[in-house]
Amino acid sequence: MPVAMNSQKFIDQSRPFIDWMVDWYANLKSVAFESLHEHDPRSVGIISVDVIEGFCTVGPLSSPRVNQIVEPITRLFQLAWDRGVRDIALPQDTHPADAVEFANYAPHCVSGTAESNSVAAFKALSFYDQMTVIPKNSINSGLAPGFRQWVEARPQIRTWIVVGDCTDLCTHQLAMHMRLWANQHQQRGIRVVLPVNTVDTYDMPVATAQQLGITPHDADFLHVVFLYNMMLNGVEVVREITP
Repeated sequence: MPVAMNSQKFIDQSRPFIDWMVDWYANLKSVAFESLHEHDPRSVGIISVDVIEGFCTVGPLSSPRVNQIVEPITRLFQLAWDRGVRDIALPQDTHPADAVEFANYAPHCVSGTAESNSVAAFKALSFYDQMTVIPKNSINSGLAPGFRQWVEARPQIRTWIVVGDCTDLCTHQLAMHMRLWANQHQQRGIRVVLPVNTVDTYDMPVATAQQLGITPHDADFLHVVFLYNMMLNGVEVVREITP
C-alpha cells in the first residue's frame, strides 16, 4: 500500500532543495557559439525535436507556450548555419492513425496531416531542404528508424545541441539518449548542450484538467525539474547560445 503523504509536509521538507533548484535555474549562464567547437564548426550538430505545427499552432496538443520557442530556435539555426554548421536533424512525430501512443495522449501529428509538418519558420529558412527530417512514433527519438545511423555517420561531431519540446518528454528523452549513448560507449569529449531559451513544455492547470477529465501538468514546475535532471546526468544546460 502506498505510504500516505501530507502535501504541506512534503513541500516543507523539500523547500531547501526547491529553493536551490530555482536559484540554479535563475543563474544559468549563456555560452558563445564559438566556445562549442575547436576551430571547426562542423564539429557541432543540432537536433531539434518535435518543433512541428501539432505542438505549436494546430491540434489538441498544440501549445502557445511551446510555440514561443520557434523564434529562438530559428535564430539559432541561422546563427549556426552562418558559422558553418551543416548537420541539423529534425526528429518529428509522424504517427499512424492507430498509434499505440494514443492510449496516453490524444491523437496527434498523424502522418499526412498539417500537424506533422515542420513549423513555417523552419520551412522559410533557405537551407531547410538541407536539414534531415526523421519521422518518429514515440517520445524517444533514439528509437526512430534512421536516427542512430544519422548520428553514427557523423563521427566528426563532438558537440550536440539539443532543442525542442517538450522539456519533460521528447526533449528529455533525446538529450538523455545522446548523453547516455556517449557514456555507454566511452565516447570521451562528447558534449550535449541544451539552451533553455529553445526548450519548453505545455501547461495544464489542475482545475482545467479536472474539468476535462485528463491529467494535470504544471509547466513551470516540470520544466525546471527536468532541466535539473538533465544537468544532473551530464547535459550542459545553459541559458542560451549567443553569437
